[in-house]
Amino acid sequence: MSGTLAKIAEIEAEMARTQKNKATAHHLGLLKARLAKLRRELITPKGGGGGGPGEGFDVAKTGDARIGFVGFPSVGKSTLLSNLAGVYSEVAAYEFTTLTTVPGVIRYKGAKIQLLDLPGIIEGAKDGKGRGRQVIAVARTCNLILIVLDVLKPLGHKKIIENELEGFGIRLNSKPPNIGFKKKDKGGINLTATCPQSELDAETVKSILAEYKIHNADVTLRSDATADDLIDVVEGNRVYIPCIYVLNKIDQISIEELDIIYKVPHCVPISAHHRWNFDDLLEKIWDYLKLVRIYTKPKGQLPDYTSPVVLPSSRTTVEDFCVKIHKNLIKEFKYALVWGLSVKHNPQKVGKDHTLEDEDVIQIVKK
Repeated sequence: MSGTLAKIAEIEAEMARTQKNKATAHHLGLLKARLAKLRRELITPKGGGGGGPGEGFDVAKTGDARIGFVGFPSVGKSTLLSNLAGVYSEVAAYEFTTLTTVPGVIRYKGAKIQLLDLPGIIEGAKDGKGRGRQVIAVARTCNLILIVLDVLKPLGHKKIIENELEGFGIRLNSKPPNIGFKKKDKGGINLTATCPQSELDAETVKSILAEYKIHNADVTLRSDATADDLIDVVEGNRVYIPCIYVLNKIDQISIEELDIIYKVPHCVPISAHHRWNFDDLLEKIWDYLKLVRIYTKPKGQLPDYTSPVVLPSSRTTVEDFCVKIHKNLIKEFKYALVWGLSVKHNPQKVGKDHTLEDEDVIQIVKK
């Protein structure tokens, strides 16, 4: 373990020493690839089953979405969680208080949203210190990450936390890089770029892939990509998660400062203690989660608007809806009647491939 850490530190030091310019781009690309490989070893340790998963950190996924709260000790994460969910997570005055996760569930617009405190993702967690590893595994399953920052010292913390999460292969508020990558049996490295590249050239791409012992592959760069983008695609274990920065303790700053904060993207200023601006925060959470609510209508009755079936916006066909209700429902499915934005006339008879929109009303007709 410590060997890997030493290697990582060594590479990071060398990267810091190296000037960034065209001549060194190649060398830096190589170092980045080596670093990514070492980091992966930390996240998924080699060697058999030894030392089972950490206690108290497998949280059953309940509800329609899961939000992870990340932040330094004593920025008011626990207060925010308790006040949002009425969950009582042990609040004490010393560092590292929350060690196991107490999931809270809030209902918002009919959706059940699970709130998780992700303790101790502090410097060193990605190096396997603290409860780091299990926390990361849970963090990677979240639909949204809230980074809670103290408004008085936000930027330093923000940088550190972002670096931590990046180190675990979590990419915040970004889309997967537009790079086609396909391994082959023979034929060498075949590089095509559909637009001018400022960082990657054939040589750099080859050497990065060689680090991974890949000597035959088709690589298509469809956007101006960086070495990091290429490494992300080759590693293939990256998760892309939206993220909101929650600036807490705004009761301690002036109105002018608050105006500036409001202009920062992905940012919501709040006061967890005074419960200020929670509605804004919830609204933004809802925005970023991109959930779709579908109301059910039993035959001959009014639609049930109290408990919608909630689907992620990536999977909203009638079939997805059926699967969410019961795995056998699709076998008995004949057609569905849909009222709402996704259809031209109300009700409309649709098949299982029809895509539903937010707040549609559906009635399933069985065989």
